Amino acid sequence: MKDPERLVLDLEGVEISPALTELQSKVASSDPYIDKLRAGRNRPGVVRVVIDLKAEVKPQLFTLKPIGEYGHRLVLDLYPMAAPDLLAALIEADGKLPKNEPPVEKELAPLPGKPKVARLATIVIDPGHGGEDPGALGRMGSREKDITLTIAKRLKALIDAEPGMRAVLTRDADFYVPVQMRVDKARRVKADLFVSVHADAFIRPHARGSSVFALSERRATSEAARWLAKKENEADLIGGVNIDLKDRYLARTLLDLSQTATIDHSLRLGSAVLGELGQVNTLHKARVEQASFAVLKSPDVPSILVETAFISNPEEEKRLNDEGYQDQLARAILRGIKRYFAKHPPRPSPLALN
Repeated sequence: MKDPERLVLDLEGVEISPALTELQSKVASSDPYIDKLRAGRNRPGVVRVVIDLKAEVKPQLFTLKPIGEYGHRLVLDLYPMAAPDLLAALIEADGKLPKNEPPVEKELAPLPGKPKVARLATIVIDPGHGGEDPGALGRMGSREKDITLTIAKRLKALIDAEPGMRAVLTRDADFYVPVQMRVDKARRVKADLFVSVHADAFIRPHARGSSVFALSERRATSEAARWLAKKENEADLIGGVNIDLKDRYLARTLLDLSQTATIDHSLRLGSAVLGELGQVNTLHKARVEQASFAVLKSPDVPSILVETAFISNPEEEKRLNDEGYQDQLARAILRGIKRYFAKHPPRPSPLALN
């Protein structure tokens, strides 16, 4: 609804409960999109939830079936209709950044009248598992979902402190996010890189070491057709190339080329990260491995899955719970990301001054 911007949910077959009436207390004043939230009985058998918004948003809604201690869930993601353009803000400010924003370097472009500005590199960090999915369990009771979230938050803080870089988490608390939503979120924010954080497990407790995975070529081939089947994604999946998408062969060929290049860069990123992890922990394998992890299947975002250590190994489980060691792992991943960007910096965006 407009004037003012708000989102309205009518929940049928639901009665007012303390959980609904207390929703407003869950909204932080710093929330970028939600101003207020209230719930009330709209008519018999229908509860209306009204979300007052700070800006126009594009909602995405999906449901989760009951599992474990959780009942039916309705999940609502709010995305901005227009992402804030930090580069435009930089140009308008004549090189002066808004407060709390990391510095962005500016360089001249070879074409006259079309200067280029080095943009913020966006790294999406994906803490594996979450919610009803605890992931692997250690002998001391550690849960993979907790370890990965802690390391991911540490990594985000480190990345956000770097000039010209920002990090986005696929989840920032203990809740479940479907694999496809993790991939979609990375593509929605136009991520430059995607890093999924995990803690491995094996039937033998002596297995140990860090690993890094990229998508396998076989998975890439099978995913191409599925991506092209999603019509709403077709245009941007082939890099904005304006072709007649009735020509499925041409679209498939372009996507295959894009995905092959993405896997190549995933391997380069993985190699850089693996080299840095080797300074912190024993490596389970000395090279980047390739497997059919669904979370790595984005056709246009270089993606890696980092197995930080074996939570099933009592010694490594203990280290994974140590704050100092978590910080070492996060810093190693960051160093690997920086090594990758040193050779493959994000493309600067051309911006006209007029």
